[in-house]
Amino acid sequence: MSKPKPKVVVVMPAYNAAKTLRMTYQELPHDVVDLVILVDDGSKDDTIKVARELGLEIFVHNRNYGYGANQKTCYREALRAGADIIVMVHPDYQYDPTLLPEIIAPIVSGEADVVLGSRLLGGDVMKQGMPWWKFLANRFLTELENSVFGLKLAEYHTGYRAYRRSALETVNVDMNSDAFVFDQEIMAQFVEARMRVAEVPVPTRYFPQASSASFLQSTRYGLSILWVLFRYILHRTDVRRSLQFDSILGRYQGPAEGAENPRT
Repeated sequence: MSKPKPKVVVVMPAYNAAKTLRMTYQELPHDVVDLVILVDDGSKDDTIKVARELGLEIFVHNRNYGYGANQKTCYREALRAGADIIVMVHPDYQYDPTLLPEIIAPIVSGEADVVLGSRLLGGDVMKQGMPWWKFLANRFLTELENSVFGLKLAEYHTGYRAYRRSALETVNVDMNSDAFVFDQEIMAQFVEARMRVAEVPVPTRYFPQASSASFLQSTRYGLSILWVLFRYILHRTDVRRSLQFDSILGRYQGPAEGAENPRT
């Protein structure tokens, strides 16, 4: 008897993605995806209008709360929708939506709980358009993260990710930052919870409409990562335990602050 097909829910954390949302959605493998949820984080453009035209499940923040806050709503609503596998696909078309079957394959086969789509495994990112200073910062931070987390990943700073339902239900996502460093905090939680992490190569596109952090934003992000790693070292060495990393609880019961579903 064959296993039932897992319910795959794509979540799109959106902010001013009107110009790229349609082509991102159209290239999703819809024979694999059961539901697409878009969370708009206070966009000033026509993101919501385009999402409605596409028939997406939409949740709207009443202001710009941040990338981490957007993901919290994404995962909360995906779990409420009964997702077995949750895939984050940025609607800025930087990551190839057609690769979704490859992204979820390690989870479907039972080999991983968390899958990262790695740009560093997907070819020469410098030739693909990644700025040199971003590449060097990525390499430096990844080496530190591998050392602290005890992993051997090519990178941690990708926006193309897939999670098994139980992985998100195990950690307390709500304790993480509302900013970009959310990605590193949830990785620290997964490492502490001993989740199996896999990587899949994904080429990326760099073009004007694709979202990209400025040098100043990237610097702040890098410093925030160092602070997360420092706190995690203190936690692991019992110098200063952190409830954020200790709390193995899934809290997706209450409504997201400032979020509403205009389709209901």
